[in-house]
Amino acid sequence: MGPVMLDVQGTSLSQEDKEIIQHPLVGGLIFFTRNYQSPEQITQLSQQVRIAAKKSILIAVDHEGGRVQRFRDGFSVIPAMGQLWQMAEQNLVLAKELAKQSAILMALEVQAVGIDISFAPVLDINNISDVIGDRAFHQQSDYVTELADAFICGLHQVGMKATGKHFPGHGSVKADSHIDLPIDKRSTAEIFQQDLMPFKQLIARDKVDALMPAHVIFPDVDSQAVGFSHHWLQNILRQQLGFNGVIFSDDLSMQGAASVGGFIERAEAAQSAGCDMLLLCNNRKGCIDVLDNANISVSLTSDQRLNNLLKTTNKTNAWPALKQDVAWKTASEVLNSYR
Repeated sequence: MGPVMLDVQGTSLSQEDKEIIQHPLVGGLIFFTRNYQSPEQITQLSQQVRIAAKKSILIAVDHEGGRVQRFRDGFSVIPAMGQLWQMAEQNLVLAKELAKQSAILMALEVQAVGIDISFAPVLDINNISDVIGDRAFHQQSDYVTELADAFICGLHQVGMKATGKHFPGHGSVKADSHIDLPIDKRSTAEIFQQDLMPFKQLIARDKVDALMPAHVIFPDVDSQAVGFSHHWLQNILRQQLGFNGVIFSDDLSMQGAASVGGFIERAEAAQSAGCDMLLLCNNRKGCIDVLDNANISVSLTSDQRLNNLLKTTNKTNAWPALKQDVAWKTASEVLNSYR
């Protein structure tokens, strides 16, 4: 499985899409709202992608809930994770159950249309970041850990792997890495004792299958943004924390990635730092430039990690049968009863 995850423009594949998906460096595809019309259409598009690829390909979407839910018409409304604590009236046991049922509902629906993973859960702390905000479970790291643990249990129960983001935490810096390069000037000790804790604790519990680093610079730790930092990804994440899963880059077209140069430099730096898969979204020219010219390669180790994220369920007629699924009905009823 190649190291590049890219996107397509429309609700069906163009001839260029089909050709680029077959490129040996392409191993993944991410869907956005523009790719969606209906459950039936997105199911068909997922099938088109797998047929065009002529190889294993990982299909992903950002479907966290709240304001980050790419598919809406026909899909259940998933609450923002930051709303669960209030929905449960600050009862941790109930909040964990709501987190678990949210994950089950989301994962069943996303998988039913042919998609492998949603990039979730967010393990950031709801602190000063507007772009994170209620995407995070809570303002305290211990509660983030417990609620995210329950969410991941829900994912795993129905066969979806978990991707924690944005390592080691994007919540405590104001700037938005989509349009800026955030710099978090706090001490290493403060970062490690606060924002990093949910990642550390969930890795120790062997709950996290994949992680996505933040496009944030923590100068007290390293001069490079995390996703381009060998120190962060190899010394801290792999060695100190013992993480053996997939590392996705965050989208390399974001402004927070521009510090290392153009698209070719970004892709090379991210893979060199330790990313298993490189996200290149919303810039087809930049993506083609990387595929044609970047010094990146297919890694056997990364391939093995990435193949572990493919969904294992392959039910025929999955979407039409979904509302008869006991787990789907239970999750839907539980969440609707607390809205």
